[in-house]
Amino acid sequence: MKRREFLKSSVAAASVGTLASALESPAAESAESAPREFYELRLYHLRRGPKQKLFDDFFRDAALPAMNRAGIGPVGVFSVMYGPDSPSMYVLLPHKSLESFATANERVRADAEYQKAGAAFINCPATDPAYVRVESSLLRAFAGIPKLEVPAAAAGNKARIFELRTYENHSKQANQKKIEMFNNGEIAIFRRTGLQPVFFGETLIGAKLPNLTYMLAFENMAAHDKNWGQFGGDPEWKTLSSTPGYTDPEIVTNISNVFLRPTAYSQI
Repeated sequence: MKRREFLKSSVAAASVGTLASALESPAAESAESAPREFYELRLYHLRRGPKQKLFDDFFRDAALPAMNRAGIGPVGVFSVMYGPDSPSMYVLLPHKSLESFATANERVRADAEYQKAGAAFINCPATDPAYVRVESSLLRAFAGIPKLEVPAAAAGNKARIFELRTYENHSKQANQKKIEMFNNGEIAIFRRTGLQPVFFGETLIGAKLPNLTYMLAFENMAAHDKNWGQFGGDPEWKTLSSTPGYTDPEIVTNISNVFLRPTAYSQI
């Protein structure tokens, strides 16, 4: 019995290793100008009251500094402006490799300064937890935007908002077709019409698969409405979106979006 369990574990480990090798091998990246990042996107469900401040104190003073020391960053922390859950917080963690993602929690928890600065959050009792639950997704950056792009407004913590959009697909083939559409023209149209990307990611692990998620930055809602209007009226977009194989009815089953506001300490 023990031998059988050992063999199962070995096969599982080999499968994960094979996935990592396939995703990160030179052959897989040969057609790309730069290696693609991986993103962990977390959603923390909170309770109204003092735990909201505790969350901010923890991420500002303990988690972000420790993550940066571990080579993770820039880290984005956002509250929900308009969305289905309130209060809730999104945390975006960029990783240069799958190994970074897989070892991130252990590396951060081994940080003595993190344990000290974050003790009030880390050691909350079951009768008074720091948060209700946390959801997590793992994404891989698109070839067309292989690295996260921090908006210029973040440098001086200037006013900015973010739109997080998820496109669900009826099959993996449709999912890959939509990613192809973004890489081969749609992202370029976004940029030309004033839609500023932060990241585009294919969801590898998460809910409602298959899907892709991306984030856009705006100065305010007026800029959001203006730039989306320019995009919707763009002749090149109208041609691309009506091309057989690229139309929404063929490849997209649902689109959802959430509007986010960065915290004062967010690095994005």
